[in-house]
Amino acid sequence: MKGNRLKCLGLAFGCMAAALPLQGCGTSSDKIEIEIVQYKPEAANYFETVEDEFNATHDTIHLTISSPNDAMTILKTRFIREDYPDIIGIGGDINYSYFVDAEILADIADYAGLQDINPGYLDIAESLELVPTDGTYMLPYVANAAGILYNKDMFEEHGWQIPETWSELTQLCDEIKAEGILPFYFGFKDTWTCLAPWNAMAVELSPSDTAKQVNKGETTFTEEYRQLSEKYLELLPYGPNDPFAYGYSDACTAFARGESAMYPIGSYATPYILSVNPNLNVDSFVMPASDRREDRTLNSGIDLGFCITSQCKNKEAAYEVLDFLLEYENIQKYIDDQKAIPCKKGNFQLASMLDGMRTFIEEGNMTDYQDHYYPSEMSVDALLQTFLLEKDVDTFLATFDKNWQRYNRDIIRLVQDYADSSGEK
Repeated sequence: MKGNRLKCLGLAFGCMAAALPLQGCGTSSDKIEIEIVQYKPEAANYFETVEDEFNATHDTIHLTISSPNDAMTILKTRFIREDYPDIIGIGGDINYSYFVDAEILADIADYAGLQDINPGYLDIAESLELVPTDGTYMLPYVANAAGILYNKDMFEEHGWQIPETWSELTQLCDEIKAEGILPFYFGFKDTWTCLAPWNAMAVELSPSDTAKQVNKGETTFTEEYRQLSEKYLELLPYGPNDPFAYGYSDACTAFARGESAMYPIGSYATPYILSVNPNLNVDSFVMPASDRREDRTLNSGIDLGFCITSQCKNKEAAYEVLDFLLEYENIQKYIDDQKAIPCKKGNFQLASMLDGMRTFIEEGNMTDYQDHYYPSEMSVDALLQTFLLEKDVDTFLATFDKNWQRYNRDIIRLVQDYADSSGEK
C-alpha cells in the first residue's frame, strides 16, 4: 500500500498522462534490448556517442538512449502505464525519493561497480529515501556543486583573498564595492536561481536532514532557517540595484563580461559562462556562511545517477551497460563536456573552475542540496523570490512551515507511521 499511495502522490498526471504517446523500447534482431531514458538534454550529444560506441563494440546487446526535453514527465507517464525503460538517468532529488518508495526501482546492491563510487555520494543517495529502505537503488554518475564562482584575474589584480568565514565574505564584498566594482551578480528574475545561494548557505547553517526532522515533528523550518534567511538578505546589497530585472542568462553573461567579481551559482553555469567568454579565468570557492571555518562543507549533490527499473528483464545486460558508462574514458568525456564532478573515485581531470573546491571533493566533505528534499508542488523557488522582494523573515518562515505541512502531509504521515512501527523516537 505504501508504494501505491506514493505513486499517486508523486506520479499522478491525469489528462496530461493520457495525452502523451506510449513509448516502448522495441526490438531489433535477436539482441538483448536495453533502453535508457535520461533527463539531461544538454548532454544529448554525449549520450549519442555513448550509444554508438557501445553498439559498435557489443554483439549481444543493443542500447538505445533517449534524452528528451521533458524526460521526467515522460518517465512518470510511462510508469503509470507500466511501460518501464530498463535504465533511467535522473538527478538525486525528490523524484528519486518517490521512485524508491513506489518500488519502481530495482535493488542494485550486488552491482560490483558501486565499490568504485565515492562513498559520500552513495550516502547522499541513501539519505534521499523517505524512510530507510533496504538495498541500493542508484549508481551516482556525476555531481555538481554550488558555491561562488569568481573572476580569478580580477582577484589577483586587486589582491583579494578567498574568504573562509561569513565575516571575511562580507568584508571582501565591502572592499570590492569600495573600488567601484559590483561584488555579485544575481539572476533572480528566474525564480530557480534564488535557490543557488540558499542551498550553498544552508549546508553550513542548517542540519543536512532538516526536512526529515520536520517530517518527524522534531523541529520547524522557522527554527532551523531563521539565521539562513537573515544572512541571505544581507547578500542583496552586494548585487545589482534590481536583481529581479535579470534572469539566469543575463547574470551569466554579465559575469562572463567582467561586470561583477563573483557569481553565487552552481558549477553547471560554467559552460554557459564560457560560451560567452571562453577566455574568462574563472575559479570557485565554497560559500562561507558560518563564522566557524570548521563548518565549511561543499554543497554538492548527484546531478545524474542511473537506476535500473524493477521491470528490467535482463539485469546482467543492464549491468554491462553501466560498466561501459563507468569506464574512465567515458566519464572523462562527460566531465569535459559538462564541467561536472565524477562520482567515481579516480584520477580524473576536473575543469579548472573547480580548483578551489578540489580539496572538499577529494576529502568527501560535501553536503547535499536542501532543495532536493522539497516537493516541486511547494514552489520553494517562487517562495524565496517573494521573500527576497518583501524581506519579511517572519512571514516567509511561517509560510514555509504552513506550506510544508500542506504539500507533505502524505510523506509526513508515512514518516511518522514508520517511526511508530519501528520504535524510532
